[in-house]
Amino acid sequence: MTGEAILVLAILVGTVALFVSEKYPLDLVAMIGLGALLIFGLVTPEEGFSGFSNPATLTVAAMFILSAGLQKTGATAAVGRLMVRYGRSHYAALVVIMATITVMSAFVNNTAAVAVFIPLVTILANRRRISASKLLIPLSYASQFGGVCTLIGTSTNLLVSSISDQAGHGSFSMFEFSRMGLILFVAGVVFFLVFGRWLLPDRQQGELASTYHLGDYVTELRVRQRSPLVGKSVIESRLRVDHDVTVLRVLEAGEAGWAPLRQTLKPDDVLLVHGSIADLMRLQGSMGMELNVDFKLRDETLQTEDLRLVQALVAPGSPLIGRTLKEADFRNRYKALVLAMQRRGETINNKLSSIVLSMGDVLLVQAHEEEITTLRRSNDFIILNEVPGTVLRRKAPLAIGIIVAVVGLAAFNVFPILVTALLGCVAMLVTRVLRLEEAYNAINWQVIFLLAGILPLGVAMQTSGAAGALAERAVGLVGDMGPVAVLAVIYLMTSIMTDTMTNAAAAVLLAPIAISTAEQIGVDPRPFLMAITFAASTGFSTPVGYQTNTMIYNPGGYKYTDFLRTGVPLSILFWILSVIFIPRFWAF
Repeated sequence: MTGEAILVLAILVGTVALFVSEKYPLDLVAMIGLGALLIFGLVTPEEGFSGFSNPATLTVAAMFILSAGLQKTGATAAVGRLMVRYGRSHYAALVVIMATITVMSAFVNNTAAVAVFIPLVTILANRRRISASKLLIPLSYASQFGGVCTLIGTSTNLLVSSISDQAGHGSFSMFEFSRMGLILFVAGVVFFLVFGRWLLPDRQQGELASTYHLGDYVTELRVRQRSPLVGKSVIESRLRVDHDVTVLRVLEAGEAGWAPLRQTLKPDDVLLVHGSIADLMRLQGSMGMELNVDFKLRDETLQTEDLRLVQALVAPGSPLIGRTLKEADFRNRYKALVLAMQRRGETINNKLSSIVLSMGDVLLVQAHEEEITTLRRSNDFIILNEVPGTVLRRKAPLAIGIIVAVVGLAAFNVFPILVTALLGCVAMLVTRVLRLEEAYNAINWQVIFLLAGILPLGVAMQTSGAAGALAERAVGLVGDMGPVAVLAVIYLMTSIMTDTMTNAAAAVLLAPIAISTAEQIGVDPRPFLMAITFAASTGFSTPVGYQTNTMIYNPGGYKYTDFLRTGVPLSILFWILSVIFIPRFWAF
């Protein structure tokens, strides 16, 4: 193995370690890896920045815009409402949800589709008295079933197709994945119909105050006669700044409402406050306040005719990701209070303003109806248990027609998918389905920079000989067992890497190894590349293996083990089916 190959492998190991650690954002890790390749001269500047001009990267960016057009016109929400109408029983709801999201995710970015469907599924669950936890994992998994049915279903398909084309083995056609994808879809639906009742948890959500354990943080304090707060307004009391205690309502002072900051406090006023037990006890002694030890918190205590509690999920691509509530000036920007949050099954009630937000976090928000409407219209959040708003309904057929034209022209080889996707974006703008700023905002730039940064590492693995060296060792271990055994190993490796790091990175890093392995044993690499696309696009076993899993983690009230219990057997089933059918559809 050459010195360059060893250096590339060292960068590869470091990049994978940073991906798994989640210490830094994925796109930053990709850029760090790209920087290392350029510094050590392992790729030329042209090769290093080729990821930004790669057809797969540009097509993914275009698909974000096309998906946004469908979402804005209400086309996706309209389909979802039909789903709610026809899901009349548990099993009917399961089949309708999985079939609908599978078809949609075959042509629309699956994170965007799941973002629309999460609140609709929770509404359906409430109406049919089904636990949402019985439906949201199938929703997430089925969106991945759809992604493996077409070329544009996931960024992974586009990436591996591009790598195959650049290696001289040709690109993939629009519906080349469909036969295998249909088999996996049917297997997935049958799996949940037969085993779902035992594998999926049944967690009924009670009152929000109880779910978020607010009883330990929200209570009533009465202002005593000699309290230094008498005569001061809520904002002048500096309770939030000096004592980390937030006044939610003034209950007995005539104006009970959301954080009445300029209301003057009087003796015997009762404040509904949020803070830790330690802070509240200190406040009781130092500020002449009396704690109501018999107080029992209910949801209605935190709500009025106009004041409401809602759960707001931090959406993919939200500008709040990577920022704290304080840095985002959340309270002033959205005119709302965050009372608690949930992250990967953990409830957080204290020091909320200093916690860096991540995609999939769910915030328990108290706000007026007008502000909730603003939150609902924002792309920053997904408001749970709320029907997604729809606008420009008259242009929904136009948006659907543009998507059909994009897919049809590419499927019949009139133009390459990149050309049709870009033309589709232009059509969305010219017909004013989207404004230009909305198109820019629709692109998930983290994904784009991740793809652009990780692709040169795959190039370096190929040109330095690192991929060939790894392939040689892989052949030495399982090559004598035949190409089917090699395919099984490649699928398994991809599946494991996808569940511990980003699926796109797993595909880009393993594709060159798969191609080199095929060349060494003298077979067509296409079956190996297909194994990578299917394994990388179906990350079931962990909540971090795929973005849609992260999105439904908190709304479903799941635990990490729920994904292991359902995802591992389903992954094994898909592994077996892929090893059986991939060689039949793509001969060695």
